[in-house]
Amino acid sequence: MKVWDAISDEELATLLKNGSVDAYTEIYNRFKGVLYMHAFNKMRNREDARDVVQEVFSILWNKREVIVFQTTLAGYLYASVRNKIINMIAHQDVASSYIASFQHYLGQESVKTDYLVREKQLKALIELEIAALPPKMRVVFELSRKANLSHKEVAEELQLSEKTVKKQVNNALKILRSKLGLHVFLFLLINY
Repeated sequence: MKVWDAISDEELATLLKNGSVDAYTEIYNRFKGVLYMHAFNKMRNREDARDVVQEVFSILWNKREVIVFQTTLAGYLYASVRNKIINMIAHQDVASSYIASFQHYLGQESVKTDYLVREKQLKALIELEIAALPPKMRVVFELSRKANLSHKEVAEELQLSEKTVKKQVNNALKILRSKLGLHVFLFLLINY
């Protein structure tokens, strides 16, 4: 068996596509630090940078069989981090513009319709992100937040432990916060 250090990135990519957990672990160990620094230099937020890198590695594993590396493995990973950062900033910009718009128009009676339309768009964005959650996590989250069931009630209905339900809800909230940005996330907490 080859020593992992002697295996090239291209060989690792091939092993990854064939489902090698060891290759995935080696890729993670090789690139996590530099990708984190790259993300942190762009975002200046440790938690957001960590979330971006974790999401890139999660997608790398989940889509390993269909990923096409058009450049090098490193090029693919850097581009993925850059795209995740752009998406996160875009979500934050949308949220900020909605919040600013809400604040501006709240006192004006004549634009109530505009407010309702924007609120509907914001809720649609939130629903889209909830729908993108992993299926089991989404079910637990929706029962907890939309059906207003306690963790105990959700656990009983789905035949899970309360600890599992609590962890799934917390994980869902963490994912939604990273995808929606703080302002939209706060809107989610207030309205769901």
